Amino acid sequence: MHQNASTFLENSEKKATNLSHRQTINYNIGKYNTAVKAGKQQFSDLNTARERAKNIKWRALENLDKHLEEFETNFTRRGGKVIWAENSQQVLDEILAICEAKQCKSIVKSKSMATEEVHLNHFLAEHNIECVETDLGEYIQQLDNEPPYHIVTPAMHKSKEDVAQLFAEKLGTPPNLTPQELTMVAREKLRQRYLDAEIGITGANFIIADIGGVAVTENEGNARLSTAFPKTHIVLVGIEKMLPSINDLALFWPLLATYGTGQQVTVYNSIFSGPRQENEIDGPEEMYVILMDNGRTNILEDTEARESLYCIRCGSCLNACPVYKNIGGHSYGTTYSGPIGAVITPHLQGMDNFMHLSYASSLCGNCTEVCPVRINIHELLLHNRHKAVEENYTSGGEKMSWFGWKQASLSRRMMNLVGGKTKNLFMKKFFAKAWGDNRELPVFAPKSFNQLWKERKK
Repeated sequence: MHQNASTFLENSEKKATNLSHRQTINYNIGKYNTAVKAGKQQFSDLNTARERAKNIKWRALENLDKHLEEFETNFTRRGGKVIWAENSQQVLDEILAICEAKQCKSIVKSKSMATEEVHLNHFLAEHNIECVETDLGEYIQQLDNEPPYHIVTPAMHKSKEDVAQLFAEKLGTPPNLTPQELTMVAREKLRQRYLDAEIGITGANFIIADIGGVAVTENEGNARLSTAFPKTHIVLVGIEKMLPSINDLALFWPLLATYGTGQQVTVYNSIFSGPRQENEIDGPEEMYVILMDNGRTNILEDTEARESLYCIRCGSCLNACPVYKNIGGHSYGTTYSGPIGAVITPHLQGMDNFMHLSYASSLCGNCTEVCPVRINIHELLLHNRHKAVEENYTSGGEKMSWFGWKQASLSRRMMNLVGGKTKNLFMKKFFAKAWGDNRELPVFAPKSFNQLWKERKK
């Protein structure tokens, strides 16, 4: 077993038996479910809206090369600069080069899973550049030296008491502050950071080909502050975030808001199409967009897995997944957790290292049911399993075991060769450890249904 798989199983077992953790997660997800149910009422025909969104993403991905070039042409026309990065190291090198050219020592960053993917904060710290998270959830996680727990809600696993205690330890505040008071503390700590920073970094929810624009959705206004005051704005975005037209936002913004947080539309929705122009009074003097591949063309090459690139990072599949609800986000050990993370991570970081994630699913299909762009997530998990076997990433012992199981399952005579007592002994000897200490092994009846039926017919 690969070390990543072993660590995943160990962490999952710990979290699954942590009742306090599960209570916090299920409480927060319960509030989310209530909000999403209300948010969906804004759509007169939700299924048609989802199908339209899927078709738009299909067109965007099938013509991605043309749309990326169109985006670059339109963005550079307004003075922006586009950088193409094949992998995470190129991303880090390009950002460091910009920082060194600007003699930057302080950066403010709004919420971005792409920057988490390349471990940007850790890299910048190694080069004595301070990068401060300005999204409240990300700020909490940065104070606690933890990665995001959830794609949309980084600190979902923390209760308000946990956050109050963290602020008391790290910022010296009273340990019994309310959520409103904690928010004001964070606001006070961060406000000066925007004014002092030389560079602001954001991700992008969408990039728009026909106008050369970057669409950013947020609820706190920190992305706008991170781009308004610093002289340089850097956008790091995966190439799959492409939309062909600005008109597509009329569909995708409400879908993302509803499935992400249950809102009809997110509070702040911005489109950045370049640095500050002559007739504008604020904004950065320079703006860079780094178009990141980092394994995405591996998914694009796989015609079955390509559908996973339609994802708009709403996090709804995480909230619907019974596995995620029990083991939480950190157990996955990857940037993208939950069902969609289990689909794309093996392609992004290697099937041999992360194929175990595709098996961390009951294949119940709930993730597919709640996806706003109708990605067949559970089928893609099954596709990854097939791919892992076909590319010989599974062990010889595992293959032999499944071959034997298949032969026995296809033969009623072989299944009836031994009775229930022998089968129970076999299960106890070979499967007890894998089954887990907290679950009872299934018990075989002394006689099979087939045997009982034959006796009855005599």
